[in-house]
Amino acid sequence: MAFVSFVGRVLFASVFILSAWQEFNEFGVDGGPGAKSLRPKFDVFSKHVSSNVGVQVPEVELKYLVAAAIAFKGVGGLLFIFGSSLGAYLL
Repeated sequence: MAFVSFVGRVLFASVFILSAWQEFNEFGVDGGPGAKSLRPKFDVFSKHVSSNVGVQVPEVELKYLVAAAIAFKGVGGLLFIFGSSLGAYLL
């Protein structure tokens, strides 16, 4: 039964690892399509925070957020395969 569990974790994590690999290949100089799709969401988030909390959200480079997401997917997927709960939290 342990082997079946391991194979299930590998198949589940492979979705995230392959997604991270694809985003890494498309990253480019500006963060690729991930950064382009994240820009409107980040703008809405920063307007919501500034209007409700009254704190100005600092301007960040979205390519760094996309790079962090790629790293979380890759490392989280590998940790999940080996049964670490930290991997599940990262995913």
